[in-house]
Amino acid sequence: MRGTFHYAGNPRALAPRGLATALLAPILAAGRIEIDYQRRGVAVERKADRSPVTAADREAEKIVVGALAVIAPDTPVVAEEAAAAGGLPPPAETYFLVDPLDGTRDFVEGSPDYTVNVALVRDGHPVFGMILAPARGELYVALGPGQAMMAHVDMEAAAVASPDFAALAWTPISVRTPPPDGLVALMSPWRPAEPVETWLSGRPVAGRRMAGSSYKFCLLARGDGDVYPQPGPTSEWDTAAGQAIVEAAGGVVLTRDGQRLGYGSGATNYGNPPFIAWGQPPG
Repeated sequence: MRGTFHYAGNPRALAPRGLATALLAPILAAGRIEIDYQRRGVAVERKADRSPVTAADREAEKIVVGALAVIAPDTPVVAEEAAAAGGLPPPAETYFLVDPLDGTRDFVEGSPDYTVNVALVRDGHPVFGMILAPARGELYVALGPGQAMMAHVDMEAAAVASPDFAALAWTPISVRTPPPDGLVALMSPWRPAEPVETWLSGRPVAGRRMAGSSYKFCLLARGDGDVYPQPGPTSEWDTAAGQAIVEAAGGVVLTRDGQRLGYGSGATNYGNPPFIAWGQPPG
């Protein structure tokens, strides 16, 4: 699966399902590489912002970005490691966002909470998202409003040359109605808890679940949590695929002023403002 990927049809006119079908092989290939690196160990480097990066990040990004160049050659790609190296394309109304290994710290520490994220942004909002949690064998996709799905994948068997999107046992997912005894908040084990607790103060929170990377969006979308506050810094490639999946599952991702989290902030290096993701927003 580390070779060249080929697609039939007109890649410039791919609908979300066609895009998901075309991305399946490269995303699984990226996840397989990450599993291999995590098992045997990998050296950790530091980027200019002191965040960790590994060879797995770079190799996975090369596969996914290379595939997108074939799938949609005229659509710009904003990818985390290329952006860190100064490789940002000019701003565009339609573009892909790629985080080849979201949760590098989880990955390095041996946690299964790391993901491969791909999203398509159009006119300021994500219209497609796909997230693979390789170590968990879980794949999530948003194909449009009300069309959020997940499937379990056998990553040991994922090295077959042509995985079949339609053959996977897809299950529709949706956000849940908050339980009467209170909300379950999704939080990162690597972020300071105090700002999150400040955001949650005054709300009926019954429990907290720690999870890394964009996997928190997946938990929210499938009804295993109710709210994910993020008062700290994030980038568009961290959130776009997860937002697409949460929204397709019936949830919302809002800024502090209650507006839908938007995209296209090339002037600020694709940084996000603080946001809070809800399964079902408060009335």
